[in-house]
Formats: sequence, structure tokens, C-alpha cells
Amino acid sequence: MSRLKPYTAVVSARYRNLLQYRAAAFAGFVTQLFWGSIRLMILAAFYAAAEGPQPMNMVEVVAYVWLGQALLGMLPWNTDADFKEQVTSGAVAYDLLRPLDLYGYWYARTLAFRTATTTLRAVPMVVFAMLLLPAFGLAEWALPVPSVTGLIGFLAAITAAALLSTAITVLAHISMLWTLSGEGVDRILPSFVTILSGMIVPLPLFPDWMQPFLSWQPFRGLCDVPYRIYSGNIPIAEAANEIAFTLAWTLAIVWFGRFLLSRGVRRLVVQGG
Repeated sequence: MSRLKPYTAVVSARYRNLLQYRAAAFAGFVTQLFWGSIRLMILAAFYAAAEGPQPMNMVEVVAYVWLGQALLGMLPWNTDADFKEQVTSGAVAYDLLRPLDLYGYWYARTLAFRTATTTLRAVPMVVFAMLLLPAFGLAEWALPVPSVTGLIGFLAAITAAALLSTAITVLAHISMLWTLSGEGVDRILPSFVTILSGMIVPLPLFPDWMQPFLSWQPFRGLCDVPYRIYSGNIPIAEAANEIAFTLAWTLAIVWFGRFLLSRGVRRLVVQGG
């Protein structure tokens, strides 16, 4: 545990620093509340027009949508602006002098980046969707309360999702050792992440011919797995295998990130000389 202490300190310090941006978090909450409502109305219209049985019922879809809005910040759809500034200014060279494993240090910083702003937005979103909507007579649009086993499975799955999201974001950060600005990866990631994770449309609603590919690609562990465990669409008996799937992809991406970082550091040229 003593070897992990410096990294937990990095996570704690960065997390507390990011919690200061409350106004931005409130603006994000309002925006996500608006888009969540729009998505629910679109999916409700789809279900009203559907003639046959669907792989998810409307209650499960409602849970999926609200959880997606509450946890949007945890998705690896962007890179850390502070890290981009370090790369473009050359200050990233100081990280090479720290008496810490470079990948571990970047992973710890990124874990805080992915979870701090998410915390600020998730709490009011859950309170609104789970408590206030029923009070306004909109119980059918409210975030349902999960079963005890569903909640336990969800917490385990969302922890695995946070680790996977961090690994993908660190991989994007490492790519800046070659691309420098990070603008390209910031434009590419949102499309891949939001579609393949199920953030835009729940993955079970995609065509049958796409399901084999969707079930094996890593982004599924970000939204599809934890949200469907929460709603009960993935039975608790299958939750352990799904969480193991997410962790396996996390380990693979961490290994690949370490490999790229070792090559990038050997070729690193600091901006400015």
C-alpha cells in the first residue's frame, strides 16, 4: 500500500482542485438535463410506434438515459486541457523528473479529471431524476430505484467503467507526444465514444447484424454494461462476467498505453529546445 500512497495523493489533490469549478458543473447539469429530456421524448416516440417486442422496456430505457446524463463527464470523449497546455508549453518535461512511474502519475491525474466534474453533475442529476420528477407527477419519466443487488452490481460496474475511461483518456494524452495539440483526438473521440458506448442509443436497440461487433468492442463497458446492470436488463448472475469484460479491456489498454509511452519518451523533443 505504501507504493500506492503517492498516486492516491495525486488523485486526491487533483480531485479537490477540480471540485472548485461549481459554476461550470451547474451549467453542465442544466445542459444535460435538457438533452436528457429530448432523448427521452425521442425514445418514447420510438417505443410508442414499435409493433414488436424490444430488447429493453421503457423503464430500463429511462434509467439508461438518466444515468447517461448524470455520468456523461466520466466518458473519455475529451482530453484534459491542463495536460494539453503542458504539452504545448513544454512543461510536460517536468513530469519526467518526478520520482514516480510516469504512466502511473498520468493515470492518477486523469482518474481525478474523469471523476471530479462527474461527481459535481451526477449528484444534482440523480436528485432531480429520482426524487423531484415523481414529486411533480412525472413518475414514469423518473430514474427508478434499483434493487439492492442491482445497486451493488452497478457500483462495481461503474468503478470498472471509470478505470477503463481513464485508460482510454491516458492513451489519448500519450498520443499528444506525437500530435502536440490534441485537437485531432478531441474531434475524433466524441463520435466513437458516444456511439459505441451506447450513450446516444442503447446498444441493444442497434440492428441484430451489429450486435456481435458491439458486444466485443471496449466502449461497451463505459455505459452499456453499468446502466443495464442498474436497470436489471443484465441479470445480476451475468454481472460478474460483464465487469470482468470491462476490466480485461482496461488491462489491455493500459498495457498498450505503457508500450506507446515508453516509445514516445525515447523520442520526446520538448517544445522550445
